[in-house]
Amino acid sequence: MSDKLVIFDTTLRDGEQSPGASMTRDEKLRIARQLERLKVDVIEAGFAASSNGDFECIKAIAEVIKDSTVCSLARASDRDISRAAEALKPANSGRLHLFLATSPLHMEKKLRMTPDQVFEQSKMSVRFARNLMADIEFSAEDAYRSDPDFLCRVFEAVINEGATTINVPDTVGYAIPELYGNFIKDLRERIPNSDKAIWSVHCHNDLGMAVANSLAGVKIGGARQVECTINGLGERAGNCAMEEIVMAVKTRKDYFDLDLGIDTKHILAASRLVSQTTGFVVQPNKAVVGANAFAHASGIHQDGVLKARDTYEIMRAEDVGWSNNKIVMGKLSGRNAFKLRLQELGVTMDSESEINNAFIKFKDLADRKSEIFDEDILALVSEENLAHSHDRYGLVSLSQHSETGEMPHATVIMTIDGKEVTGQSNGNGPVDASLKAIEANVKSGAEMVLYSVNAISGSTESQGEVTVRLQNSGRVVNGVGADPDIVVASAKAYLSALNKLFSQTERVAAQG
Repeated sequence: MSDKLVIFDTTLRDGEQSPGASMTRDEKLRIARQLERLKVDVIEAGFAASSNGDFECIKAIAEVIKDSTVCSLARASDRDISRAAEALKPANSGRLHLFLATSPLHMEKKLRMTPDQVFEQSKMSVRFARNLMADIEFSAEDAYRSDPDFLCRVFEAVINEGATTINVPDTVGYAIPELYGNFIKDLRERIPNSDKAIWSVHCHNDLGMAVANSLAGVKIGGARQVECTINGLGERAGNCAMEEIVMAVKTRKDYFDLDLGIDTKHILAASRLVSQTTGFVVQPNKAVVGANAFAHASGIHQDGVLKARDTYEIMRAEDVGWSNNKIVMGKLSGRNAFKLRLQELGVTMDSESEINNAFIKFKDLADRKSEIFDEDILALVSEENLAHSHDRYGLVSLSQHSETGEMPHATVIMTIDGKEVTGQSNGNGPVDASLKAIEANVKSGAEMVLYSVNAISGSTESQGEVTVRLQNSGRVVNGVGADPDIVVASAKAYLSALNKLFSQTERVAAQG
């Protein structure tokens, strides 16, 4: 058995199924490139048959990613499989990921198929896929609630047909670590040809045990692939968090005795990019990538860390991308220093013009904020990445007035298709007034379903990062904006969401 653990990232497919987390083609490409910098083994880029938009995203990712395997999900049907294979044609290394439900509940209520029909379709779908691509993964949806005897029968058959990876998902987050690990162990011991495939785990976090279940599947069950997402993104309570799996295996190599190909110093940049893109803020006490993950407030802890770092730290902050030197830049810093710091933070921009634009924004920020932190630079670059020259709406300037006992008032000058317009409004507060002033011109009719504010660093001088989630005609989008002025950040976030909401060229349908 291989002593390497394969990291299969499904941020762009299963992670995108979080309500409001849908991404544009350009956003998916940026995240895919960051995953490649992380040296993720497999990138599940989407579900090709779900929409033309997703098909094009997978194809675009397959064209640019060279070092990671690019994967598309497909139902166990010839149409889905053919569509996925077509999208993956440009890939340097491609994988077809077939799935079919095997639990009695899913077979009866969802598929309306008998076990024998599911068995035959599983077998025939892998046979069909194997003629199109060599790397085939088969997932038994809701495997953990399936009859083990039936699973053994299905898995043995699909391995005989050429499946190279067998995935045993805990689709609804029902598993308990020890039981799940033994469940996979028993399957592998009972299936005669189990050694002909790599075994994989895919756990959801409904009971908060996705990481623990995945690690049990690896240690007890002998799985050698973990399916996971950046920041644990995913529908309902999310998926297994990639950064936690990677650092658990790396930190406790004495226990797991497994090798990883991941370049961990790019973890924080990936986390930040996914958070910025989707608007899903990382909680401060989140393991590995949370703002407090390496912070020590207790005097006893601080004293211990100062005397010997490993008294309270089991891993180094810099190993996952955090910097010891938080104040890194200032208004006297030059372009080359800025470019070097981007490289140190694991950020790659596509062109010199993008770097120049980001540097101009950095200098503007440095004029307004005396201390520039790594988090400020990451937010600035993410905002630059998320901006598009063809955006319909843009912010020119904003002024607002509020005082105790008076109704706040805002005036917003903005562009609509390149033409400047002015909107004014009163509101319950300066933010409300500003967004209503925007709406006075846009008249979007969108409903705001989320408004959240997050301080990028720790002082009152910090930039505020605002997330706005809008819903209109069944479409849900996120907009993110950052600025030292929280009202301006709110306007930027609102306009960002409006641009996504009304963009026709970058629309990507939600996964099925």
